[in-house]
Amino acid sequence: MHELLSQRLDRLNLERLNLLSSCEKQWPQDTDATAVFAMLFIPAFRISHESVGGKSFMRLLGRVYSDRSPFIRAYLQEHYRPIFGRFFEAFSRTLPDLPRSELGLRLHFGLKALSGILAGEDMQKLIDDLSMGETINDGELLARLISLISPILTAPFGSPAQIRVIEQVLQLDDATAEAARKAIAEPGSDTQPTPGVLEWLKEGRLAL
Repeated sequence: MHELLSQRLDRLNLERLNLLSSCEKQWPQDTDATAVFAMLFIPAFRISHESVGGKSFMRLLGRVYSDRSPFIRAYLQEHYRPIFGRFFEAFSRTLPDLPRSELGLRLHFGLKALSGILAGEDMQKLIDDLSMGETINDGELLARLISLISPILTAPFGSPAQIRVIEQVLQLDDATAEAARKAIAEPGSDTQPTPGVLEWLKEGRLAL
């Protein structure tokens, strides 16, 4: 298994590092998070188009990155820590106001989400979903994919407005859950919202 990973991932990661270095040299002051994501995705996307093994490559990539097996995690950490570090620093430079610990958390969830998609879908199915019946080129396709992932790095993280909305839903959930428990305990009762919930809705207290 380690030999298989080396055959596939060594080349991929070398191409990613070469592309990152070239882009940093070409545009030293003009790189954003979208561009760094593109540097990660484009080599893998190109390899996925190859006639030998290309169709299964992206699924393998997704499965490997989402696998929690200790021998897979240890192998990735030992062999690919330098590339993880280089891309982390690249993202950090594009988002200087984001604490490094938060950036690490956001990247973890973003890349995990992407790995889950790649592990569960073949590449053609993913392309069909992203194109939505349109004829689009590779640049447009990758832009759509990146647009789904990049907000994980830049969207507000637990802002007061977000917390207020979630707390309102939590309170409403308490009321509706209690109504459901009563309905199950009393088979003859209806399952309509409790008067308190109706009043909340009428008064607009569940305001977004």
